[in-house]
Amino acid sequence: METVKRDKRSGESSQTDLELSIVMPCLDEEKTVGHSIDEAKKFIEKNDIKAEIIVVDNACTDNSKTVAIEHGAKVITEERPGYGRAIRKGLKCAQGKVIIICDCDMTYDLYHLEDIYEPLRYKEHDMMIGIRRPSQRGAASLSHRFGAAFLSLLGRIRYHVDVKDFHCGLRGLTYESIKRLRLRTKGMEFATEMIAEASRRNLRIGQAEVDLRRCQYKRQSKLRAVRDGLRHLVYILFFGMNTV
Repeated sequence: METVKRDKRSGESSQTDLELSIVMPCLDEEKTVGHSIDEAKKFIEKNDIKAEIIVVDNACTDNSKTVAIEHGAKVITEERPGYGRAIRKGLKCAQGKVIIICDCDMTYDLYHLEDIYEPLRYKEHDMMIGIRRPSQRGAASLSHRFGAAFLSLLGRIRYHVDVKDFHCGLRGLTYESIKRLRLRTKGMEFATEMIAEASRRNLRIGQAEVDLRRCQYKRQSKLRAVRDGLRHLVYILFFGMNTV
C-alpha cells in the first residue's frame, strides 16, 4: 500500500509556513470552480488564516484550469482519472498544518468552515468528517440519501467508528495524521478508505453538520450511483482491515 508523502520540491512553501491547505478535486467544473475558490478565500480572509487553495485538475476537458488560476488558486494536474487519485495528489502537494478537502461544484458552503477547521487547528481531533444536511430542495435525491445511509451503516459496523456520513465531500485532517495513513484507492471509494484507515490507525475522528446545497446550474452528474455504490460496498466487505 502507498503512504501519502509530501512533495518537497524546491520553490514550494515549507509545511510550517501555512496554517491551512484547501484541496479541491476538479473534473470539468468551469462554471463553479471560480465561485468555490472565492468563497473559500472569504473564509480564509475572515479568519485571517495563512493558507493556500489547491485545485487538482483531474484531466479536465473544459476551462476549469484557467478559471481556477484566474481566481488565485494553485493548480496541479493528475492526468489519471479518479476521485481518489486526485485527492491523493492534492494531499502530496498540500503544505498546511490542516488540510480541508472539498468539492468545487458549489454544493458545500465554503464560507463557514469553522466547524471543520477549528477542531483540527486546536488538535481536538485528527480528522473531521462532515454530516450532510440538505439545505435546499433537490440537494440530494431520496435514492442517494438512502444508499449513502445504508453504506455508512455498514461502514460503522465494519470499522467500529461512529461516523454518520461516510461519503461527505467536505472533510479535513491534520498534516501529522496524513503521514500515518496508507491510502491507495483510485475512485470514489477513497472516501470510505480514509475513514477505514483513520480507524485502523486509532485517529480521533470528529464530525460536524455541513449544509448541502443544490448545484445552481444544469450539468451531468459525475456520480454513478450504482457503480460508485458497488465500489464502496466491495471496499467495505473485502478491504480496509489490514493490520500492517
